[in-house]
Amino acid sequence: MATMRELSARIRSVQDTMKITNAMYMISSTKLHKARREMDNNSPYFLALQKMLAHILVSLPEIDHPYLDLRPEKKGKNRVRAIVVISGDKGLAGAYNHNVLRLVESMLSGPEQTLLYVVGEVGRSYFASRRIHMEGQFRYTSQNPTLHRARVISEKLLEDFREGAVDEVDLVYTTMPNSITSVPAVMPLLPLRKKDVLSRLPKNIKIPEEELNFQPSPQSILDNMVPDLLVGYVYSALVDSYCSEQNDRMMAMDAANRNGQEMIRTLSMEYNRVRQSAITQEITEVIAGAKAQKKKKKQRRPEG
Repeated sequence: MATMRELSARIRSVQDTMKITNAMYMISSTKLHKARREMDNNSPYFLALQKMLAHILVSLPEIDHPYLDLRPEKKGKNRVRAIVVISGDKGLAGAYNHNVLRLVESMLSGPEQTLLYVVGEVGRSYFASRRIHMEGQFRYTSQNPTLHRARVISEKLLEDFREGAVDEVDLVYTTMPNSITSVPAVMPLLPLRKKDVLSRLPKNIKIPEEELNFQPSPQSILDNMVPDLLVGYVYSALVDSYCSEQNDRMMAMDAANRNGQEMIRTLSMEYNRVRQSAITQEITEVIAGAKAQKKKKKQRRPEG
């Protein structure tokens, strides 16, 4: 059985750990609200781009453009697929990193060649430890998602796609369907498909089919629009993943706090039992000593 000193030290240790988990909870909460606010500020612009692109694709279904080229002639090992995975830079976020990295591992076993691009230190360390080749790494991007960092990623992907180094690009990230759940998801980026563009629009937005007049041409409009739209998609995924990471870390820290409180309650009960046992033992020893002294005095008392 542990002594009172040992139990007291364990209680203080749990309390010190809870100070850290409480601080991490508050920090993650602040970061989550900040990221959502920045995303809300930029959403109207990218939503307008999506609506415009959807309008073009619906109105001109037969348009020919490099960003819309599905390259059906390339199949199997002749087809190159780029996978961009967004992970965190730190752990202590529940299953956030584990889920998205396991999804990417399952995708790497496809029939086509795969080029892996990694965002986040956790993902980089994970694939490096398994000797999985990474074509590119974007460091220190997931901890502070910005439009500039999203533009750096999208420009690299567009360059590889235009030059024919890759035939399709998928973005693997984590999204939050509600405030308590986060799930890994795959977003096809290139080539652009009408069904993918339409599926990303809010359900209350309907794109009418009507004849449009494009100046100077639909191709030149797409040349300027698609890069900005891709930045929006990447930025949205970065922020969504960042929010999911902070939310998962908040839940993990909250669970750690509850476990810490339960440990303190259990240790306090054990401490009280040990303390009560020690007090009882001392009282018993005092009573036993008093009885022994009384008995000794009786033995020494001379007979009348």
